[in-house]
Amino acid sequence: MAKFTAKKMSSKGGSNGVKQTFAITAPGAVSVQLMGDFTHWQKHPINMAKSANGVWRTTVELAPGTHHYRFFVDGEWCDDPECTLRAPNPYGGENMIRQVKASATA
Repeated sequence: MAKFTAKKMSSKGGSNGVKQTFAITAPGAVSVQLMGDFTHWQKHPINMAKSANGVWRTTVELAPGTHHYRFFVDGEWCDDPECTLRAPNPYGGENMIRQVKASATA
């Protein structure tokens, strides 16, 4: 399995939620998707865009609260190595947890 590195990105308030950027370094990957409770997991995955330096990114608006997610890299579930908040999932692995606070401008 390839080595992946994720980077924490900043967030800004939005009208329907709070903008959250997810990123993972996977220079050899062909396809990276973000999946979580906010995408109904595999039902509505979010395709991530690859930059020239091999970092895949996407920005989504999430409602304030706790959200579970994982990356899906070339057909394999991958953890976010930068995420320290995790919860066991029913498949023997762990989901990453992103806690979104309400925007100060809301």
